[in-house]
Amino acid sequence: MPKIFPHLWYDKEAREAAEFYTSLFESSKIVYTHVIKNPPPYDDAEVVVFELAGQPFIALSAGPYFKLNPAISLMVACSTAGEVDKLWAALSEGGTELMALGEYPFSKRYAWVQDRYGLSWQLMLVEGGQEAQKITPCLLFSGEACGKAEEAVRYYAEVFENAEIGRISRFGEGEATSPKAKVNYAAFTLDGVAFAAMDNGYDVDYTFTEAFSFIINCKDQKEIDYFWEKLSAVPDAESCGWCKDRFGVAWQVLPANWEEICYTGTEEQQMRVNKAMLAMKKIDVEALERAKLEITE
Repeated sequence: MPKIFPHLWYDKEAREAAEFYTSLFESSKIVYTHVIKNPPPYDDAEVVVFELAGQPFIALSAGPYFKLNPAISLMVACSTAGEVDKLWAALSEGGTELMALGEYPFSKRYAWVQDRYGLSWQLMLVEGGQEAQKITPCLLFSGEACGKAEEAVRYYAEVFENAEIGRISRFGEGEATSPKAKVNYAAFTLDGVAFAAMDNGYDVDYTFTEAFSFIINCKDQKEIDYFWEKLSAVPDAESCGWCKDRFGVAWQVLPANWEEICYTGTEEQQMRVNKAMLAMKKIDVEALERAKLEITE
């Protein structure tokens, strides 16, 4: 499992969405599902861990509290125009077209679509060979965050030890409707995972939400403390290891063995761990382990 990977929040459709996505890409599968037994008054939630083109994702059915939107999309590097067309046909059915399928200055075959479950995809013909990472999360800085794409990229590169900033392309004069928009594309990697970022060139406010977050697998409590201190900038958004950074992007700062802590043991043990986690903001690994063993101070 990589250090960073995407987490998608749905109302009730996590399993259905994951099964649909895995049907579209080679080297894709459902890894496992798990029902989180939450203590009252919380409802149970279903976790679906899956892979797309060999890359890990997690989907969660946990109620209608957060909605996916184009603030974060998945950019798919396609090797043929036919692959673009095939994915567009599947993903656009019951969805919403954001940029029409066609030829653009940056790609001979491209489309941007929001699928029937709310997840947004950028489908792009990449000529000259397949990129190492098939699917790349792309951050769209809109509204109050518009114009901060480059600042965010450089900040993330400082926060993560193994980071690299690639090409940064800027809007030319008159290319963007929004006067705040500066960067039309920036490529960067964090701990070996490729990302992209851009300012929204149009006056459309797509706000980052917890519906699309990024899990950070931390090796110990010290690393959890480090990332929490660097990334948590919105106290009201702190809950169960979730936080929001100063740009509005949501992160989950978790111990690398969170699956073992949360999903193994008896149902009673899992309930105790979940109850303890629901009371936390930043994760306290020792407190979770004590809850599992029912050790009280």
